[in-house]
Amino acid sequence: MTSAAKLKLPSGPSRHVYDVIVLGSQLGGALAAALLAKRSHRVLWVEHDGMGPGYEHGGYVLPYAPFVAPPLKAMPAVEEALTELGLTTTVQRALRPHTPELQLVLPRNRMDLHADAARRKAEVTRELGEEGEALLGALAGTTAQHEASDAFFKAQPALPPDGFFEGWGLKKLIKAHPGLESAPRLTSDTPAAALLRGLRPFINHLDKPESPLALTRPLSQVLSAPSSFQGGHDGLRELLTRRLAELGGDVLGRDSPSGFIVDELSFDGSKFAGVKLVRSDTLYRASCLVAATDSGALRRLVTDKKHHRGLLEHLDQSTTKSLLFTVNWVVPESALPRGMGGLTLVDTQDAELGPMLLQLHPARTTASGGKEGKDVEGVRVVCAGVFVPASARELGDEHLQGLAVRIDAQLDTLMPFTAPQRLLRSVPYLDASGSRGTRLMPHPLYSFESEAFLGVTGLPQRTPVKNLLLAGREVLPGLGLEGELLAGVRAARLVQDMLKKKDPLKG
Repeated sequence: MTSAAKLKLPSGPSRHVYDVIVLGSQLGGALAAALLAKRSHRVLWVEHDGMGPGYEHGGYVLPYAPFVAPPLKAMPAVEEALTELGLTTTVQRALRPHTPELQLVLPRNRMDLHADAARRKAEVTRELGEEGEALLGALAGTTAQHEASDAFFKAQPALPPDGFFEGWGLKKLIKAHPGLESAPRLTSDTPAAALLRGLRPFINHLDKPESPLALTRPLSQVLSAPSSFQGGHDGLRELLTRRLAELGGDVLGRDSPSGFIVDELSFDGSKFAGVKLVRSDTLYRASCLVAATDSGALRRLVTDKKHHRGLLEHLDQSTTKSLLFTVNWVVPESALPRGMGGLTLVDTQDAELGPMLLQLHPARTTASGGKEGKDVEGVRVVCAGVFVPASARELGDEHLQGLAVRIDAQLDTLMPFTAPQRLLRSVPYLDASGSRGTRLMPHPLYSFESEAFLGVTGLPQRTPVKNLLLAGREVLPGLGLEGELLAGVRAARLVQDMLKKKDPLKG
């Protein structure tokens, strides 16, 4: 995992007035901040809600949840933005395909979905016979489906649209790209096909995706080459943060002496004016704010609720339905079953738990005595996650411990001789109590009251506060990781338009 110490960021902000402040640790904000700095704007990024690169427990740095990323070439509009930042090669090197790409575990079958077509065919037909032929055909069709909508996203659509003209323009663009309505290929009722569909919640942020695009694009992207990113979600964010700092942007992160947690947003009438940090009298001012934190967290920073009712109603259109609940086992590599894959999807046969996703991580020690932590040779972290109702957190630690015990039982079935050799068992929601962000959700699923264009949109980026834009995972929840990053790309464009209009010298 990457370490915040490696970033070598400036000790504090160089000024108190900026063109734009980006608030929150989500990837859309980090990308928007870096792009705006590259385009010569004065940017301050305030982390506020970051969970950091893992949490510390029992001498190890452990992941909050499994994180599966698609290959960069499957997200062409994102690749274009990273090329502008000079990061394409770095990101491609940090993205590592799992080997085998994905392992499926069912009550009567275990099979590896290899990248090599011949090996995949031999494995699947050996396990499933004639049924395997149908699954292979559906898989081949599924992994190519995202290509039918690539051109649409390259055209930088106004998603979600704001107002009549953007809505009209978007509908016209949609008509020109019939591939957006391509029906899912993985529709069979066989256990293997049903399990593969169970990967969807792990790679998007919609509670119940229904539209063809939401059902096909993220799954197609990931299945084309399921990859892990070095340092996970936080490693990608820190890469963008480092680039922002190199481009002259200012960063208030967890190592900042002046702090990084916002106490409240300041307004000048109906406009955003600045942010005030906890235990600080300094007001950092800016012409606009890009918010890349969950709507509930942003809502808490609006202290004058009476005068900003429109903004609060905008944020209230989002409801968190489910959360990714994780258990980590730290085990000697020799204790893992032979042939266990780096990414495994398990049919738990438990209607409440649903599919379980396992990802193997290097075991990393915590930093001590000024030295950075390091990977422990011969030791691995088995990170296992399932989705549970968001209300589970409110039912108390005993209920969460019960969920963890049920995941333990699933791991015992999968790895019958591993538990006695376990070095540590850790549950982020229970054991990360000393870390900032313990109450945050690494991967929530949302539902929305607003109209969903193409079935992938959530909260509109423009808010009733004209100079406050959203760039979080609630903007394009049906597109998963790509949606987070596209929200950042578009937020950067919207900020540029806004600042241009404000500058009388530029007409």
